[in-house]
Amino acid sequence: MKIDILDTTLRDGEQTPGVSFTPDEKLTIAKMLDDLGVDVIEAGSAITSDGEREGIKLVADEGLGAEISTYCRILKGDIDAALSCNVDSIFLVAPTSDLHIKYKLRTTRDKLIEKTLESVQYCKDHDLIVDLCAEDGSRTDAKFLLQLIEQAAEYKINRFTVADTVGIMLPEKINEMFTYLTGGSKIPLGIHCHDDLGLATANSIAAVKAGASIVDVAVNGLGERAGNASLEEIVMVLKLGYGYKTNIDPKKIAKMSKLVEKLCTIPVAPNKAIVGENAFTHKAGIHVDGILKKPETYEAIKPESVGYRRRFVLGKHVGIKAVKSMLDDLNISVNDEQLKGILDQIKYMGDKGKKITNVDLGVIAHSVMGIDMKRAIEVDELVAVAGNKCIPTASVKLKINGREIIESATGTGPVDAAIKAIKNATKEVPFELVEYHVDSISGGTDAIVQVMIKLKSKDKLLTAQGAGSDIILASVDALVNGINLIMEHMS
Repeated sequence: MKIDILDTTLRDGEQTPGVSFTPDEKLTIAKMLDDLGVDVIEAGSAITSDGEREGIKLVADEGLGAEISTYCRILKGDIDAALSCNVDSIFLVAPTSDLHIKYKLRTTRDKLIEKTLESVQYCKDHDLIVDLCAEDGSRTDAKFLLQLIEQAAEYKINRFTVADTVGIMLPEKINEMFTYLTGGSKIPLGIHCHDDLGLATANSIAAVKAGASIVDVAVNGLGERAGNASLEEIVMVLKLGYGYKTNIDPKKIAKMSKLVEKLCTIPVAPNKAIVGENAFTHKAGIHVDGILKKPETYEAIKPESVGYRRRFVLGKHVGIKAVKSMLDDLNISVNDEQLKGILDQIKYMGDKGKKITNVDLGVIAHSVMGIDMKRAIEVDELVAVAGNKCIPTASVKLKINGREIIESATGTGPVDAAIKAIKNATKEVPFELVEYHVDSISGGTDAIVQVMIKLKSKDKLLTAQGAGSDIILASVDALVNGINLIMEHMS
């Protein structure tokens, strides 16, 4: 059986606090969603603003393979705004619970049905596909939902979606409701779940098992409050857990997740299923030993199947085989005695609570081997300027393999400007800064800060850190440490 995927990243996902997409960003995300294989893209809520309508129209006019939809209330003005955007379909939302009907709409069930059907007819008069959504449907009497479905079916709605608007339902209750609705409905049913109790994925799957044929999702689980059911979880559970088919290409999930994370600036939790940084990262020695012998021992999902790579990290729990594997990745050859010495140093540092990066591993290895670690890049001078009435600017003078290079850059702040200046000076080195994180080690205005960064070079992810009372110098130190490691292994 095939399940259709409706993605609401550009509408419900954009309702995440702090998230706002420009029209061009909406188009960029929509194009990748289309390439991913999403069946329906809910591109926004047309009544919201001029900029929102511009973004929705950009998406609708792009000629994508996916059906392009927009959210509308059961109001003629909302539908007219949607029509101006050239969308294919309307996600027409009618509040159906007695709670919403009485206190939000201050009306009755009969009048709600009457107004809903008027809106459906208006959509159909303009040749629109209609996905009628029962807002707070999970707290609505199932008999009333079926009554609405039966009457709306006479007006030729194309789908009927039940929304668990406040994320309050349980899988067994969802299953019971959809079993009842499926038995009486000839209209395809959809499910739209929120994650307030952490059950959005489980509830969505329960609806599918009871007859729902379309699931609403958002990339990285974005959405109001605790978010929507996440695209990546739904797709992989349907595929691996139950054998359902979708049009989604799982190998493109990682790329999709990273794009949305970058554009919305909401970091994905490290322990997030499927797309979190730790989802395919292993630390404990016994796990790494099993992985190296047979990946399936500690991996239920192959990282490559969703566009990721397996990683090992260092700490006091690390085993000797993980250290050997990471040294091999850095092209550092050691004998058994040296390997044991490196492992002992790592465990000692881990016991002290220190985070150990790839750069630290290289330093430890060279120290144990009695080799001076040569630095291809040295910072001779760094000047950063910022103020209320000036653009943050930084200039750097580096020595790269003995050659002096001077570069400058502007940025959103002095740290951003300094990092961009370093990038300008090292543009021949292939890397991308994928994460920047700052921790305060001590308190007060003279606090010591630790900067941890992650760099991607070709297919490798490297970590490096810097520390000091000056956040600009600490940031530059971390970046230069990482670039030095990349350059060492380019030669």
